[in-house]
Amino acid sequence: MKVRVARTALYALVALAFAGAIRFTPQLPDRQRKPAELFFSQAAKPRATVRFDTLGRGETLQLLLRRGGLSDAEAARALKGGTAAGLDAHHVPAGMPVTITTEAADSTPFEITLHLSVDRALRLRRSGSTWIGTEERLPWSTDTIVVSGKISSNLYDAMDASAQTALPPAARRQLTWALADVYEYRVDMSRDLQMGDEFKVAAERSVGPSGAVRVGKILAAAFTLSGMVTNAIRFTSASVSGDYFDQDGKSMRASFLRAPLEFRRISSVFGVREHPLLGGMRLHKGTDYAAASGTPVRAIGDGAVVRASWAGGYGNVLEVRHPNGFVSRYGHLRAFARGIHSGSRVAIGQTIAFVGTTGLSTGPHLHFEVLVNGLQRDPRAALKHAGGDPVPANERAAFSRIRDWLVASLDAAAPGRVNMAAMK
Repeated sequence: MKVRVARTALYALVALAFAGAIRFTPQLPDRQRKPAELFFSQAAKPRATVRFDTLGRGETLQLLLRRGGLSDAEAARALKGGTAAGLDAHHVPAGMPVTITTEAADSTPFEITLHLSVDRALRLRRSGSTWIGTEERLPWSTDTIVVSGKISSNLYDAMDASAQTALPPAARRQLTWALADVYEYRVDMSRDLQMGDEFKVAAERSVGPSGAVRVGKILAAAFTLSGMVTNAIRFTSASVSGDYFDQDGKSMRASFLRAPLEFRRISSVFGVREHPLLGGMRLHKGTDYAAASGTPVRAIGDGAVVRASWAGGYGNVLEVRHPNGFVSRYGHLRAFARGIHSGSRVAIGQTIAFVGTTGLSTGPHLHFEVLVNGLQRDPRAALKHAGGDPVPANERAAFSRIRDWLVASLDAAAPGRVNMAAMK
């Protein structure tokens, strides 16, 4: 009992001491609380609100601005200001981002920003009852990257695996197409590549203010095919056509393209195979290119159309005779291009027809043949060539300097970013 009484007395004494400490502790002056109150007061009442929106497919800017808080009359005045600054309200892309800014004390927006493209914006600002438009060009930064890879299945996969840190997916595909275009007179990327072949390419890369990436010019490239290296050097000649030349100074352009379609997947190669409709093993005297119906078919070289008609199992077929006596044949076509008929003159790369599935065909594809002296030849062998016209003698020294610098830079650069201008 005595212990309990002593403990109760101790607790009471501590409580009295604590209450006294609180009672006689001086209060902080009000001026020490005001900054915090002011800060939170300002944070709770922002000066402006920003609304983000996008233009819907088939939607007008008038409707979008109405959704953003403008009356029809105010929206019309805003668009008038935009038109004065060069805006064509009838030709703006669907999905265009729009930023609408409104002051807290006013229900009508005072600023509208139309993000017309990754590097172009139109800012509309209200001044009294009128709107003033100002176009803004957003800067891009440009550098040079070097990407190298090894073929395990196809060029797309090799580029994806090699350029993941340097380029986003869309830009990687863009670089793949650009590389195929540089070599389209030398290499059919659908069927000439083999496992273990290698490539290296130096190209310009531009990065926009919003982080968008696009690929610019290819400066140099190297393909190692079955152990043989073919360089492509960007060089402008005053007398020889083409932008790229090999290590020997011969233009990468030549008399024939290696493929009648732009870089596409190939479905079967020249040789013996089981015919998909007739059965049995038959000599497939050509190459089939799998492609969507309607894909443009291009002439592999200059020439004259000698046939554009129906031909049994070939379906709609087109034949072009070339100056060297070769004849290129294109089968299963959906249609011929406008103006193409027997006797028409065509130029290399010109669209002459469209992929289809006419005749004996299991699906949309192009059947392509090359005939030499009236006999079908493997297009892969028939179209093989050493290159186009060489750099003229009076430009050889300039070409050699550029070639040596680019090839050395290409070989020395590790995969990834490199400032080639600094390597001069």
